[in-house]
Amino acid sequence: MNQEKGHGLASIRAHYVYLSETEKKVADFVLDSPQELIHSTINQLADRLGVAESTIFRFCKRIGFKGYQAMKIALASEVVTPIKNIHEQILEHDPAEVVTEKVFRSNIKTIEDTLQVVDHGNLQKAVDAMLTANKIEFFGSGGSGIVALDAYHKLLRSGLQVSAAGDTHLQLMSASQLSDRDCAVLISHSGTTKDILQILQTAKEAGAVTIGITNFAKSPLSQGVEIPLFTLSEETDYRSEALSSRIAQLTLIDALYVNLMIRRKEEGQRALRNMRKAISNKRL
Repeated sequence: MNQEKGHGLASIRAHYVYLSETEKKVADFVLDSPQELIHSTINQLADRLGVAESTIFRFCKRIGFKGYQAMKIALASEVVTPIKNIHEQILEHDPAEVVTEKVFRSNIKTIEDTLQVVDHGNLQKAVDAMLTANKIEFFGSGGSGIVALDAYHKLLRSGLQVSAAGDTHLQLMSASQLSDRDCAVLISHSGTTKDILQILQTAKEAGAVTIGITNFAKSPLSQGVEIPLFTLSEETDYRSEALSSRIAQLTLIDALYVNLMIRRKEEGQRALRNMRKAISNKRL
């Protein structure tokens, strides 16, 4: 994952909960005064915050940069860009049209931020694993469960053997029936949900290839799956981080689906034609 092109502020917010107390001190300064940081040396920043230079360097590495200079360059590209902040907070007295525009722009930014953290190597591995699996099963609970059902709905069109269960007990039972020829796709924004981690453990014990779709930060899910895929989103007063991440999760699954269909060529097109023919009778 390459943060060198920008989106450093979003990466800091995504990693914030996992930083040490001294690293959070650096993060707070960067988030509050990015303009001041890009004109400071690492020595000046260390003196100002009363931390060691090694702490600042470790912080840079933790959020995905090679070092302090790389972080400064990325931040500079963000803070000097003369464009309107498209993730501005929704205010209580905003008229409906302004609220609507801010929600749309927030979703656009979530997708753009997520694109910056897509590991294309891991996405390719996920496509390869799904293509060779006997069965692909999607798992998620709450809002992520809705995304799992959407993934199932999409991939039915590919002709691959896919399934998804809504109830977490059924998901756990189904995970126990997987094999080393199957693929489990686990979706969780936080990556810390007890149910999804139990399903992950069960799928791994069954030998299945495990793919995780989760927030861009270290979590038990991202560290436990074989192939992690990440989303990146910000929380606002009226929308939780998990809610805004759903659009990014859906978009990642769209990318997986289209890549699968391209790779399956005629098989995929035949499956899609059969699906369209079957459901055509449902229309007037």
